[in-house]
Amino acid sequence: MSDRQLHLGLLFNAPGNDPASTAADEQGRIRLTGLQHYVEATQAMERAKFDFVMVADVTVQETAHPQVPRPEPVTLFSALAAVTRHIGLVPTVSTTFTAPFNLARQILSLDVLSGGRAAWNVVTSSAGERNFGEQPLPLHSERYRRALEHVEVVRKLWDSWEDDALVNDYGQHVAVDASRIHRIAHRGEFYQVEGPLNISRSPQGHPVLFQAGSSADGKAFAAHFAEAIYTAQHTIAEGKRFYDDLKGQARKLGRDPAHIKILPGLSTVIADSDEAARRLNEEILDNLGPAALDALAKQLGGIDLSDLEPHHTIPPERLPAVLAVEGRQSRYGVFRQHAVEQRWTLRQLLELQAGSAGHGRIVGSPERVAEHIENWFRQGASDGFIVMPGQGLEGARLFAEQVVPLLQRRGLFRSDYQHQTLRGHLGLPIPRSRYGASEQEVRIAAESAQ
Repeated sequence: MSDRQLHLGLLFNAPGNDPASTAADEQGRIRLTGLQHYVEATQAMERAKFDFVMVADVTVQETAHPQVPRPEPVTLFSALAAVTRHIGLVPTVSTTFTAPFNLARQILSLDVLSGGRAAWNVVTSSAGERNFGEQPLPLHSERYRRALEHVEVVRKLWDSWEDDALVNDYGQHVAVDASRIHRIAHRGEFYQVEGPLNISRSPQGHPVLFQAGSSADGKAFAAHFAEAIYTAQHTIAEGKRFYDDLKGQARKLGRDPAHIKILPGLSTVIADSDEAARRLNEEILDNLGPAALDALAKQLGGIDLSDLEPHHTIPPERLPAVLAVEGRQSRYGVFRQHAVEQRWTLRQLLELQAGSAGHGRIVGSPERVAEHIENWFRQGASDGFIVMPGQGLEGARLFAEQVVPLLQRRGLFRSDYQHQTLRGHLGLPIPRSRYGASEQEVRIAAESAQ
């Protein structure tokens, strides 16, 4: 087995959100609510030794084309922590609508209760402000400045308890060493937070920090703190450019690039043969509903597509410049490139949106999927992938049962867990509290007291 190992995560499909979902009850009805869909998917991934499962989140509900309901991420993963032992748990929570103290407490609580298996996927929001008061959304660049300070406050709060602040006298009593707990007294441009947090450190120090986004602002944002990046590239050349750029920016900031894992999203459609997978993919895409066109219009900056036929291309003058879009610039850039430079038709863009939300997509046999993953990994375009099954729960099972064994035989992926924490799975160091004294500092202080 090679020294460098592939990392794999699963991004949940909301039950019922894709035509091929097989999460059904005894009468064949798709389970739209309840825990079992997520339990089955997570336990299947744990049997396959996946690093983590992950869920996206939105804070708005459309009335014209409503989305299938989905649970709040931290609540969901708190339930899943009780029915799993090893797999990492990665909720997405926006900095835009969540106070740092509340977020720090929620995610660290999940981390402690799961035995050190939690992460936070850090995002900013481009919609939903009407659900949180009357203040308009900040501009794109300001959202990232605000988010960077938000993350810094959360990290300070996670550090506010040193590792030895909790004293357990062998079951006689539990005490807290006040000298090992610190107020953070943060006074910044956007936040004023006193601290400390009211929960102790986790077995992995503090939760792993994920980040989703590939825009210039997003990469600069991630380079400061992110330990895993959920991104979207379509070719190995694009993946290598992103990989080298992001790790290069992190190196300039004094970080070790090996401690940042680049994990593109990968939508999969798997069948016994490449031809069978192509037929299945066509069936999935032929069942697209009106919500797909609405989602594409939003992905393209909110432009009007109602007058275009599926075989039409989008007039370039309708598409704003990337930096003029206040929403998800990196994802918009992907779609704009396909629409303007490659002259994709509306049908092709709809397939890109509905099939993979702008991420890469592989359609084929298990061997074809494994080969795709190996090529990206060995050529330095990724450290692994976040799998987005295009067949719902059945697609997740097919990947776990048919693709993972191929990756294991190629020496790319673990055959069993070697660690108990998510940091251990990802090969990341345990962060030390910024408030804790180093061994050298303790020794110097002791010598000075003599």
